[in-house]
Amino acid sequence: MVIPKGRIFSNVVKLLNDSGISIDSERRMYFPRIGDPEIEAKILKPQNIACLVELGSHDIGFTGYDWIIETNSQVAEIMDLKLDPVEIVAAVPFSLEESGLRNREIIVASEYENISRRFLKKENYNFMLIRTYGASEAYPPEDADMVIDNISTGNTLKDHSLRVIAKIMNSSTRFIVNKKSLEDKWKREKIEELKMLFEGVINARERVILEMNVPPEKLEKLVFTLPCMRAPTVSTLYRDMGYAVKVAVKKGEILKLIPKLKQMGATDILECELKKVII
Repeated sequence: MVIPKGRIFSNVVKLLNDSGISIDSERRMYFPRIGDPEIEAKILKPQNIACLVELGSHDIGFTGYDWIIETNSQVAEIMDLKLDPVEIVAAVPFSLEESGLRNREIIVASEYENISRRFLKKENYNFMLIRTYGASEAYPPEDADMVIDNISTGNTLKDHSLRVIAKIMNSSTRFIVNKKSLEDKWKREKIEELKMLFEGVINARERVILEMNVPPEKLEKLVFTLPCMRAPTVSTLYRDMGYAVKVAVKKGEILKLIPKLKQMGATDILECELKKVII
């Protein structure tokens, strides 16, 4: 397993830890200790991970979709983990008119050489590309007319007096696999186990458990209105004093759902976090 350094490192490590695959990431090391004895891990830059997984140096890894496209790596994408989402955009200084960029050769700064060239050729720009190694936003206006970079909020571009003129693609962290590794029965089963665990953690992050007590005469109407994955769990309270109802719901529904349940007669409502949801 190859784990990315830099911006997406912490969320990948949290996903592994939440999945039960403990990783010692406290010390600076390229070969961290993994709680699963069947996995060996190495930490490398995300820019190189897709290529190395394609070559078979590693069976599995995590990297941004942008680097899969940039390096044209032929890997199997097992999951979009939807972690650290960004947009790849073209941006120019506020002082430059977009129309003026079409009348001359422009200098473009980007760490995405292939993505940039494809975009600029498609848009018929006359350009010279400067390959950067981070901090592309620092190049304009003295050293570049345009940058092609990834953004999450866009605040960094604004802080450098840059405005977005085109959105090129979206990217997020992907779980990728060497295609030949999938031909190995043991490795394929292990990869499928990891995928199940990752899906369980991601599903759990989107949901909470609601537990409540409900009077007998209120049960049918209340249960009928409950959003749930399949059906709520209903059990009888001590001495038939009503029912205990348990249901997993999406976090976005909680704000309106709890007051509604209270109005419908539910009492003693508990909201609990989940660790994994295996559907």
